Amino acid sequence: MSETNHTLVDELRKLGELEKRVIGHVLHRKHVARDPNATFDEQMSLGERVADRVASFGGSWTFISIFVGLMTIWMIINVVAAFKWDEYPFILLNLVLSCLAALQAPVIMMSQNRQSKKDRIDASHDYEVNLKAETEIVALHLKMDELRERQWATLMEVQAKQLELLTRLEGLAKKEGLGGLTS
Repeated sequence: MSETNHTLVDELRKLGELEKRVIGHVLHRKHVARDPNATFDEQMSLGERVADRVASFGGSWTFISIFVGLMTIWMIINVVAAFKWDEYPFILLNLVLSCLAALQAPVIMMSQNRQSKKDRIDASHDYEVNLKAETEIVALHLKMDELRERQWATLMEVQAKQLELLTRLEGLAKKEGLGGLTS
C-alpha cells in the first residue's frame, strides 16, 4: 500500500460517525435531506404532546384574553354580588393564580426542553446536509479543474499543430520565392 493510501486510511479512521455516514452518502449518491420534524413528532409521547399544546395555548393572546376576562368577572362578582365566595383582597383568587403558575411553569419548561432537543437535532441535520453539499462542491471543482486541464492540453496541441503548419507554409513560400507570409 502506498504512502498516500496509508495516510488516507488513517485520516478516514479519525472521522466521526456523522462524517463517515456523509461520505457513504456521497459515494453511493444517496440523499441526506430528510424532515427531522416529522421524525421528532412521531417519537413524542401523549404527555409530551399535551405539554406542547398547553405551553402553546398558555403563551397565546387567546389565553391572556380569557384569563383577564375570567379574573375581571371573578372580581366583579365578588365585589357587587350578594353572595361573595372570595371577598376583597381576593385570597382565593390569589391561591388559584399561584396554583396555575405552579402547574404551568413546569409544563412550559418541559416544552422548552423538548424544543431545545429538537433544535439540536435540526442543527445536526443541517450540519450533515452542509457537509455533503460541501463535499459535492469540492468534487465538482475537481471535475471542472480536470476538464479545464484537458481543454488546455487540447488547446496546446492544436496550437502546436498550427505553428507546425505555419512553419511548413513559410518554408514552402520561401521555396516558391513568394517571400515571407508575415510582413
